[in-house]
Amino acid sequence: MDLAQPITPAGQNHRVLLRMGWAFVALLLQLLVGTLGFLYFGQEGTAPFDAFYMTAITITTVGYGEVVDLAHTDAGRLFAAFVSFVGFGTVTFIFTSLTVFFLETDLNEALRRRRMEKAILKLKDHYILCGFGRVGRNVATELIVTGHRFVAIEPNADELGRFLERQPGLLYIQGDASDDDLLLRADLADARGLFAVTGDDSRNLMICLTVRQLNPTVRIVARCHEMRNADKMRKAGADVVVSPDFTGGMSIASSMIRPHVASFFDEMLRSELNTRIEEVPVPAGWTPCRLSELGRRSASHMLLGVRLDGRLELNPGDDFWLQPGQILLIMADAAGRQALEHRLAGTDSV
Repeated sequence: MDLAQPITPAGQNHRVLLRMGWAFVALLLQLLVGTLGFLYFGQEGTAPFDAFYMTAITITTVGYGEVVDLAHTDAGRLFAAFVSFVGFGTVTFIFTSLTVFFLETDLNEALRRRRMEKAILKLKDHYILCGFGRVGRNVATELIVTGHRFVAIEPNADELGRFLERQPGLLYIQGDASDDDLLLRADLADARGLFAVTGDDSRNLMICLTVRQLNPTVRIVARCHEMRNADKMRKAGADVVVSPDFTGGMSIASSMIRPHVASFFDEMLRSELNTRIEEVPVPAGWTPCRLSELGRRSASHMLLGVRLDGRLELNPGDDFWLQPGQILLIMADAAGRQALEHRLAGTDSV
């Protein structure tokens, strides 16, 4: 998957903060050494606080005057000069590091945001994932495993952060997915589909309405918590409405009634081979041919059926004619699907 660069310079910021921490430790040691030194070189009866104050104004070069009299000893004055040079260098380093830290943080954030916007604008036929809670993160994982590019939209930075720990190159926009500007920034015009999977039915409904107004042709799959809201979402523009509670119930029932079938799909989803039942459209420029010329089965895919004119032709024979506009249902991994797509598009001889 074509992902952006890591979104935060956490390692660099950590090194800057570590250097600042050591600088603060060095400054505290200099204050301690300076205080003890001025007590030693000062006249008898010098107060500890006066020695500390003398150290502080010497390090910072404030120049309020000597509160510890060093006129009687050249060694004391040399010590004061040493404290001044070393301490001033340490203080300068600390403030310079603070300035660099804040400036680099802002600059890196701006550059990261610009790189990400450019990466999003380069996407074609990608997906937009609105909502990055538990359901959204599982959708994102499936898209990554199957080699599909996507952009996530989520207002909660913590939700994104949990996923970014594993996928630091995630393309995302932080904000409300029902906002027209955010959807346009996610390049909705070139998107293949959109997932409205926030945990709030009313927000998913608003996302469907907004998306359908901006792009009447994009496919929308919406999450619905309450089944009574399913019809409303379809009227708002959702092509498919999925209720995780309903689907989960059906899956539990299938695991009891048809355990081998249920375990087959479960193992397919969990397998390290990442094999899926995929659909591949026959492009408009395809020259009709018999299925035997394409091959029903290869090392990269296995043809299960063909959908045409609203009906499904399961396990078609070798004499079946492949026509533009048909949908091939295959079992393959991401590489196998892409190889077949390239072959149908005439860009690969495999």
